[in-house]
Amino acid sequence: MKVFIDTNVWLAGRFGRGLCADLLDTLILEQCNLLLDERVLEEFLRIARHKFRVDERTLDEASRFFRRYTTLLPPADTSLPGIPDPDDGWILQAAVIAAADWFITGDKALLALGTVEDMPIVDPRTAFLRLRGLVP
Repeated sequence: MKVFIDTNVWLAGRFGRGLCADLLDTLILEQCNLLLDERVLEEFLRIARHKFRVDERTLDEASRFFRRYTTLLPPADTSLPGIPDPDDGWILQAAVIAAADWFITGDKALLALGTVEDMPIVDPRTAFLRLRGLVP
């Protein structure tokens, strides 16, 4: 299964405890192909460094994690049309091009879309419960 994870879920999963951290662990244990777009990686590092004040050693550890457990995608050449936030259009397009089975995000505007070109957009809890076989 190929899963594209949005920045907010990566941040919560790497620097927090709880559902998003458990979700990342489960995705790795299930040997899912975790997709990471260069734009998401840049945003992750920027927010971690400037908003969360994560130190460089911890950021280096996160970079090693990404190199080991993710497939780094080049940025999409075009943005997906009709997306309320134009920045999200680029990221969704990268996920579509990579043929992701799921796009996991906590972004309410993206979740409201439900699907994009047959790719389900799901929140972390739904993804976790589906991986555990607890919901369809």
